[in-house]
Amino acid sequence: MELGVNVPNFGPGTDPGMLREWARTVEGLGFELLMLSDHVAVTPDVAEKYPEPFYEPFTTLSWLAGITGTVRLGTTVLVLPYRHPLLVARMATNLQQLSGGRLVLGVGVGWARQEFEALGVPFTARGRLTDEHLAALREALRTESGGTSVPLWVGGNSDAAIRRAIGYGDAWHPLRITLPWLRSALAGHPPQAFAPRISLRVTDAPVDDPERLAGHGTIEQVLDDLDQLRRLGAGTVLLDPYHGDPEETRRPEPAWQALAAVAAHRKASS
Repeated sequence: MELGVNVPNFGPGTDPGMLREWARTVEGLGFELLMLSDHVAVTPDVAEKYPEPFYEPFTTLSWLAGITGTVRLGTTVLVLPYRHPLLVARMATNLQQLSGGRLVLGVGVGWARQEFEALGVPFTARGRLTDEHLAALREALRTESGGTSVPLWVGGNSDAAIRRAIGYGDAWHPLRITLPWLRSALAGHPPQAFAPRISLRVTDAPVDDPERLAGHGTIEQVLDDLDQLRRLGAGTVLLDPYHGDPEETRRPEPAWQALAAVAAHRKASS
């Protein structure tokens, strides 16, 4: 099972130098995947969680491809209704070619109503649009790729997201989950592959909450979560060390320490 990191490409502490340090840290610690999130218009509902500056993912990943060597690069997740699927296919295929085959394209429906309005995309039609765009994107990727396939992950925790992953994707990409919920979801709608994104919060004392998110707790709890995800069949697990406070982007050291602890224990057990 491979491990990746969701790197913040937004917030007051984020600039090219910080993004470079994040990339060097993720690749240097031996993680296999680095992923970025997506917003186009930082409307008030977006800014509350992910304030400016917000670095556009395709542009940023193209730049990061030039300053990294082996780590895979991806989106978690690209909001599919925001862009024409033929444009997405062209950008994804070109980035796949320019990066030496390192792209993972994670896509999703989106949630920010004001951002949809700013872009002139009907919020209430986002599910239907995502289905339509996925069908067109899948076909366009086949046409554009010329033999260079782009792994397509479909994000989301709903039944519709699982259905889309089964119908169009190479993997289901659920976000911020508990292990009991995941087991239930996999039993009801088993996709061909899944690659969850979990929240990474390492604590000194064990977390005993029955609703504990996977990735929250002592390093022993986190490692056990990863082992259980491996046993459930996860091909990749993405660790998200951002906890929701934009000021964290000015102080990445706690996140780097948590990632280093996971990497050290992983290396010791290999």
